[in-house]
Amino acid sequence: MKIRASRKAALDEGRLTTAWQAASLLLGYPDEELLGRRPLLRRAAGTLPEPVAAPLHGFLDHLDATPPRDLEAEYVATFDHRKRCCLYLTYYAYGDTRKRGMALLRFKQAYTTAGLVLDDGELPDHLAVVLEFAATGDPVQGRRLLVEHRAGLELLRLALTDSRSPWAAVLDAVSATLPPLTGRTEDAIARLVAEGPPEEEVGLAPYGGDATAPGPVFLPDPVVGARS
Repeated sequence: MKIRASRKAALDEGRLTTAWQAASLLLGYPDEELLGRRPLLRRAAGTLPEPVAAPLHGFLDHLDATPPRDLEAEYVATFDHRKRCCLYLTYYAYGDTRKRGMALLRFKQAYTTAGLVLDDGELPDHLAVVLEFAATGDPVQGRRLLVEHRAGLELLRLALTDSRSPWAAVLDAVSATLPPLTGRTEDAIARLVAEGPPEEEVGLAPYGGDATAPGPVFLPDPVVGARS
């Protein structure tokens, strides 16, 4: 697995939140609701710079070309059956340890401060949830959370790329919205690749419930804001 810097895009706040909302939706379970949003998501992607738009369009092409049942099976095989493709950001830094519980509380506190209440059926560090928070709650704090867990996010991107998963394109788009990798972050990624997350099984129920529940949960009907 080789660490590779993705291309970066210059984005104003409107396009940045559009990119994060689109990625949030596309990391959700590919059900009928998501597939019905494809035209809206294409229009939104069309407003974004090429380093973000190109991978989003590529993933939407995959949604168009793949039967729904195959998409569902592909999603489960990728994210439910492979720990190395975990969508929960704190897992990479803390594994299932007690320290992870405190990290999850920090996510919840950021959401509460922004006036958002997270559904108890979802852990707060699910990447789709964090991206939705960054898009619709508090872009500054949302970006901070993404940057703080950049090593885990990049390890997920590398794992998806290595396994030739179509969802790697969505992670490429997210990475393109964030600052370039630093040497310190690259060192953290290399350590995670070599050692994996820490191990110490604990119960996480007090911090957010079912760790397998997919998708964003802040808004009943999130809307991607396309800007020209």
